[in-house]
Amino acid sequence: MKKYTDNSWDFKTADTKVFTHCFHNYPAMMIPQIAGRLIDRLGKKNDVLFDPYCGTGTSVVEANLRGISGIATDINPLARLITKAKSTVIPLQVLDFYLKDFNDFIFHFKFGLKNCKVEEPNFPNIDFWFTPQVKQHLARIKNYIDKIEDENVVAFFKVAFSETIRESSLTKNSEFKLVRMKDEQLRKFSPDVFAIFERKIFRNRNGLKNFIEQVKAHKKNQICDFDTINEIPKKIIKEESIDLIVTSPPYGDSRTTVAYGQFSRLSNQWLGLEYASQVDNNLMGGRRAKSYEKFGVKELDKQIEKIGNKDEKRALDVISFYHDYKISISNVAKTIKPGGSIAYVVGNRRVKDEELPTDITTAKFFEQHNFRHIETIIRNIPSKRMPKENSPTNVTGAKNTTMNCEYIVVLKK
Repeated sequence: MKKYTDNSWDFKTADTKVFTHCFHNYPAMMIPQIAGRLIDRLGKKNDVLFDPYCGTGTSVVEANLRGISGIATDINPLARLITKAKSTVIPLQVLDFYLKDFNDFIFHFKFGLKNCKVEEPNFPNIDFWFTPQVKQHLARIKNYIDKIEDENVVAFFKVAFSETIRESSLTKNSEFKLVRMKDEQLRKFSPDVFAIFERKIFRNRNGLKNFIEQVKAHKKNQICDFDTINEIPKKIIKEESIDLIVTSPPYGDSRTTVAYGQFSRLSNQWLGLEYASQVDNNLMGGRRAKSYEKFGVKELDKQIEKIGNKDEKRALDVISFYHDYKISISNVAKTIKPGGSIAYVVGNRRVKDEELPTDITTAKFFEQHNFRHIETIIRNIPSKRMPKENSPTNVTGAKNTTMNCEYIVVLKK
């Protein structure tokens, strides 16, 4: 395999929050400079880009900036919401009307001119994560959003609301998993919910303005909820109809790697999304395998065997992920036209101090479906929001690196 390190892909000093990429933090986000550069190299003249694990829609936004439409899917409803908001053009005069109206709404509330009671949501452990005042203020914002009729404006407001939920909750914001603040932090914590929300919506308004100015002709995107492990509906994507895929799949199962579901849970619950607490279980590798499986990739099978010798359950976690990953790739491979290109940005995580060769595995899985490996580019991770160390033995103080670099795996059908 052609594999090499190229420091020009590190983008150490790049502004990763340009355009609508500023909208919402999310675990392990692919930076826009990588998606943009890959699109320029592999498919700048294409009509449609497909992202089968879209997260917050980085590839879709970068495609739109180049006049390319996007089809994207993710089974996390918060990810879909963010992708929709980031890639939807709203006329600024329309958005500004709602921003002024909301500003007036908050002014009247603060000065007691409009102080009607609003109904608070009720979901498990809400009082564990939010103080009574924060609950009231969040409920007031949600009540305002629920009355907006323009669905695109609703999505815009909900994305800012989602970040406000997390920042005003009693969670440790440095963690992806739901971890409550310590008592000392709790005593000092008194968030201004309205100020946080207003800061978010005006920041996002500026990002949208820049996006609109750059997009020459807005392309219609499809944001979907199908799971590529189960199927890719032919009524949405026909076989051999896609020219280009640029994506960053999960590095491992959500329970033991990056907790997308836990990160999103409070937002999903406040927004009234069903099964908010089940996202991690439904994501790739979310349900532990019951037996060992060989994948026909000697580098992967060897590492799984080593992990199994140390911890059988952890080996089954790994097998669960790659089982689903292999099926997903099989389904994704069918959508690409002959001559079409894919770029998977992956990480080789460590389990029980053993590095898993996801880059090689990705290439081998696609090669089983008539793809040819072009190259794998190794880049350092200077600023990605994810843990750099873990505790492989669960011994206090015993740390090891998880992932300090990524692999950009490029193949052609």
